[in-house]
Amino acid sequence: MTKPAIMDHPLIQHKISLLRDKNTGSKEFRELVTEIAMLMCYEATRDLPLKEIEIETPVAIAKTRVISGRKLAFVPILRAGLGMVDGMLNLVPAAKVGHIGLYRDPETHLPVEYYCKLPSDIAERDVIVLDPMLATGGSAVDAIDIIKRKGAKNIKFMCIIAAPEGLEALTKAHPDVAVYCGVLDDHLNENKYIVPGLGDAGDRIFGTR
Repeated sequence: MTKPAIMDHPLIQHKISLLRDKNTGSKEFRELVTEIAMLMCYEATRDLPLKEIEIETPVAIAKTRVISGRKLAFVPILRAGLGMVDGMLNLVPAAKVGHIGLYRDPETHLPVEYYCKLPSDIAERDVIVLDPMLATGGSAVDAIDIIKRKGAKNIKFMCIIAAPEGLEALTKAHPDVAVYCGVLDDHLNENKYIVPGLGDAGDRIFGTR
């Protein structure tokens, strides 16, 4: 089982603190989610392989390194995961983007799939699944199930805030999936919201209630 990576970088922690503030408006909230995703992408792609090439600079021939042949796909879980996509693409603009739509049934709190569109070559790509919140873990587990059925082998999951319950469920269901999260919170309340959390990430990103 891969040990989850909790991002303790000062910039990430600072920006998460601003996200939590109930007085942070949607515009600033979206900008912070984008910035945090970009910082986390930097860490989550640290293991990409490199190859050496020669480049002619204005002064001489330089032996330098570029990413070697690995293609990436980002798959946000709709709708809140959309808020993380731009930050990821800022660093990896050549990545393809798929979408998986899941919503939580208000009675059972279980995820219900309503949309799935993935790159045709998803099986050949390293996949990073995006969702700002890992609460019960149900949506993350189901999304990764879907992606695995399409043939993808190398999958990572990235969230900004996780609950212990969701982290345990995800790592138990998919022990081969590397998990990156900005902070691990205390617990879920009776409505399956993360405590202290930041409320509903989708509502705060898109300005809905």
